[in-house]
Amino acid sequence: MAITAALVKELREKSGAGMMDAKKALTETDGDMEAAMDWLRTKGLATAAKKSGRTAAEGLVGVKVEGGVGVAVEVNAETDFVGKNADFQKMVNGIVAAAVSVDDVEALKTADMGGKTVTDVVTDAIATIGENMSVRRMAKVTGDVVGSYIHAAAADGLGKIGVLVALKGGDEAFAKQVAMHVAATNPASLSEEDLDPAVIEREKNVLTEQARESGKPENIIENMIKGRMKKFYSEVTLNNQAFVINPDVTVGQAAKDAGAEIVSFVRLEVGEGIEKKEEDFAAEVAKTMGG
Repeated sequence: MAITAALVKELREKSGAGMMDAKKALTETDGDMEAAMDWLRTKGLATAAKKSGRTAAEGLVGVKVEGGVGVAVEVNAETDFVGKNADFQKMVNGIVAAAVSVDDVEALKTADMGGKTVTDVVTDAIATIGENMSVRRMAKVTGDVVGSYIHAAAADGLGKIGVLVALKGGDEAFAKQVAMHVAATNPASLSEEDLDPAVIEREKNVLTEQARESGKPENIIENMIKGRMKKFYSEVTLNNQAFVINPDVTVGQAAKDAGAEIVSFVRLEVGEGIEKKEEDFAAEVAKTMGG
């Protein structure tokens, strides 16, 4: 069968593959469109596997709230450009929707998304878009009221930082204010009771050593440490932080004034904790082109 330009164009539009790949697929399958799609998918899977070792530290966080449940998901890609890609945004929205009915990221990866698993959808996107991608994290909160906030939004419900805040009592407007506060301050925990004991111990040790260098008596040092730990808690725990909307009160006090109690919060930031490698994409393109 003759491989026409119209056939190549049709396959390119269906698959998102390059012109030469589309032409080769049609040649290999004697112009059978369905078989050519399968051929490209097989080739795409091989390409996806090859890309899986590359650092994916960009991408988007998506959030969704349904009733008293909020979910946030981080989906990574290699470059910031992909976050602006309409197909990538559509995929992330679909993944976030699938996350509402599961409890953790491993369950999310096997969740159904239009007849395919989330993992298969991501693998297909790797082949089409040409970058390594991964569903890295998800988190859920539940409460009487759940508020959300997206910072550096790329589209509705998608951005660089996603925050969810769950309240007992209160209303959505106050929950959103707290979510904005969390985006700005990145608290380590809700209160000192929730703070990692190892973090507390480390801080106490540092403050004790600093205080002892002053040469003051132990009873004075003990009081110094208490005061400094209180300041530490006011910096790193949400309830004890000065509320960015009204710095004259703590977030915990603002919640009480609003007839609410903060039950939990989640803050996901794209690429947080990932060591980013400097990729030389120009050199990679030159190598691909044989330059």
